[in-house]
Amino acid sequence: MLASTDRIRTTHAGSLPRTPELIAANAAREAGADGAADADGGADTDGVADGKDFDALLSAAVTDLVRRQVELGIDVVGDGEFGKAMTSAVDYGAWWSYSFQRTGGLEIDGDDSWATEQVLSSPGDVRLTGFVHRRDRKRFADAYADPESGIFTGGPKPFPSVTGPLTYTGQEAVATDVKNLRAALDRTGAQEGFITALSPGSASRITNKYYGSDAELLFAWADVLREEYKAVIDAGLVLQIDDPSVAENFDQIEPEPSVEDYLAFTQLRVDALNHALRGLPEDQIRFHLCWGSWHGPHTTDIAMRDIVGAMLQINAGAYSFEAGNVRHEHEWRVWDDVALPEGKLILPGVVSHATNVVEHPELVADRIERFAVRVGRENVLASTDCGLGGRIHPQIAVAKLEALAQGAEIATSRLWR
Repeated sequence: MLASTDRIRTTHAGSLPRTPELIAANAAREAGADGAADADGGADTDGVADGKDFDALLSAAVTDLVRRQVELGIDVVGDGEFGKAMTSAVDYGAWWSYSFQRTGGLEIDGDDSWATEQVLSSPGDVRLTGFVHRRDRKRFADAYADPESGIFTGGPKPFPSVTGPLTYTGQEAVATDVKNLRAALDRTGAQEGFITALSPGSASRITNKYYGSDAELLFAWADVLREEYKAVIDAGLVLQIDDPSVAENFDQIEPEPSVEDYLAFTQLRVDALNHALRGLPEDQIRFHLCWGSWHGPHTTDIAMRDIVGAMLQINAGAYSFEAGNVRHEHEWRVWDDVALPEGKLILPGVVSHATNVVEHPELVADRIERFAVRVGRENVLASTDCGLGGRIHPQIAVAKLEALAQGAEIATSRLWR
């Protein structure tokens, strides 16, 4: 895994805006189009269902995306999650719902109790009480209900339930993701690339009708997802674990639990993830902590100080977290009191997905320096808060990546002078 040995290196958190052609092709595949070529001989982006037309379109899109990242000054590049397409049946975001397309033992049965049923938590018996019962959502009910507010509302939708033993069925899909990114690295000369994958704690946030306990469910997910993790690592790529469950679950528990009870609840999710990662090389693994990327007030987020210890328990070589959005930017001070373990890296977000305002490179440099002076300049890679895809306009996403790279150059000139 690349470190900032001679300059501040750059990366991002995963999702990047899809091209209009790829969006259209994914929609056509879902609709069951025939996949024939257009009259001009190009890929039929109005109706690509299966086969080599779509494969060629996807491969070319990933290569073009990696080339653009390199040109913008991004050192550790990703595939933008281009191989993870949303479906209309489950559209809570491709970063998560892709796993439902790669897992056996699930069934969309019309039971949306995970999203709608509220079973209150209690001291010593912490449990998720449902997506639509978020405390932040209740506090700002009018804003969340207003279609003009710009807040992601995420009402009840059909969700899969676990109805049988979980099995991994995504071998072909992850092989395609790996192949496309490896080809893009070779074609562009990019030095290092990463692919995102879901954590057991996040994958398990659906109705369970098969396993006898949360522990059984979490460790079953761990065994399933381990197959995907190994496929990425065996290809010589960096694996990024996407895991909002460590931080974001706090807002999905009613009433608000004590920090002690929440950490006990979270520990099982950390243990399950470490079970999935057992024996895998930490220097190819990075972990992404997230409070949820929707554009809400986030006043009920748990503090970074309360969960940084849980994060550092995870067997990864690098830790990515939000540090640029206005709800969490102040938390760089956590590293005044917390020692980063030897050999570990941090990837703080220094540009945010939560605003259309493009950060000034000088501000980006200031944010980088705050971390560098606390954990060592060689241990900091400048990143984005969360995925930019689906949250901001593609043109603004490009400008933010430019600002990220420019800010890293300014920080380098200050830190290596």
